[in-house]
Parts: sequence; structure tokens; C-alpha cells
Amino acid sequence: MSANTFEINQATHQGFNENDEIWLFGYGSLIYKVDFPFIKKSKAYITGWQRRFWQGSHDHRGTPDNPGRVVTLIEAEGSRCDGMAYKVTPQEFIHLDEREKNGYLRHQVSLTLVDEQGQERHKTGLIYIADQTNAAFLGEADEQVIAQHIARSKGPSGENTEYLLKLADSLRALGAHDEHVFELERLILNKAGDSGFIADN
Repeated sequence: MSANTFEINQATHQGFNENDEIWLFGYGSLIYKVDFPFIKKSKAYITGWQRRFWQGSHDHRGTPDNPGRVVTLIEAEGSRCDGMAYKVTPQEFIHLDEREKNGYLRHQVSLTLVDEQGQERHKTGLIYIADQTNAAFLGEADEQVIAQHIARSKGPSGENTEYLLKLADSLRALGAHDEHVFELERLILNKAGDSGFIADN
């Protein structure tokens, strides 16, 4: 599948009803970079998925010749992935599909909204996932290798390390724990200043 998924996503769910309640679940940069209007937002989580830095970024945190690494979701029974959900109108998906065009397809997902009192509500929402069939998928690697890759990557949206560190801070602010993200953060903070760490392949 092409790395550019804009046309595919635009052809999907085009029959949004103006009266539908549409919730978008964000688990990566959509948690902290909210560059679209929304009606409501809520802490949320999904189950059966885990966040992994296995997707290449050719247009935001890397380039086509030197892609960075960003998160996607991998199916994992019993896992929980925390993030933010936004109630949006159908019109926002023109911008969102463009933003997430580098390999991500829109899917329906069962999500749980969590209010400030800890009360939960179950909803059907939309989510962007880049699976292993897309051309930008980089796949599994040792976390040390992933951290090295992140440390030396940058693109039009900035340093790849900024993406990782902002995501880690945002998850911490949500009271969420993600062992994969926090281990990469630890490696970056402890060793990114070491030129050998960055250059070592």
C-alpha cells in the first residue's frame, strides 16, 4: 500500500451524518498537538492494542530519504492504550486525513471515555492506524536501535526526539504508563548527548 493514504481515507466514511456523534481517539501527537477544532475532549483508552515506534515518518519527523520513527498501534491481547478522545465534526477529517496521510488509515474502534471523576462511558470512535502493509512501515527493532534512530532524525515538523519527549510528557500528565515510550525516553535523555550513541548503527 502507498505511504500516502489521503485519497483512501477521504473515500472512507464519506457519508458522515451531521447529527452523528464522532469521537476521534489520539494516542500519539494527537494527544499534544491539537491543531483542529473540537466540540469536547476527554481522557480515553482502548484495549487490545499497544503503542509502538514502528512507523516511519517521511513528512513530519523525517524525510523520504531519512524517515524518522513515530508511533502506530499493534494488536496485543490484554493491553491497554491510553490517550485523548475528541468529539469532532465530519469537516475536520479533510485536515486530519492530510495530517495523517503517511501510511495511516482510519478505522472504527471501541473506546472508553474517562471523565474528571473517573466515570467511564463506552463509545465507538475513529482512530488512525499504520499497519505493516503500508510502504512507510519500519517494523520492530530493539529499543536501543529505535532510540538511536530517533536521536538522529528530523523533518519539517522538527526533531524526532521532540516528538518522543512530548509524547512521554503528555502520557505522564494523563497519569498513563507506557513502558515502551518511557524506556525510549530514558535512553534518549541518558545517552542522546553521546555522539557514539547517535552515530552507532
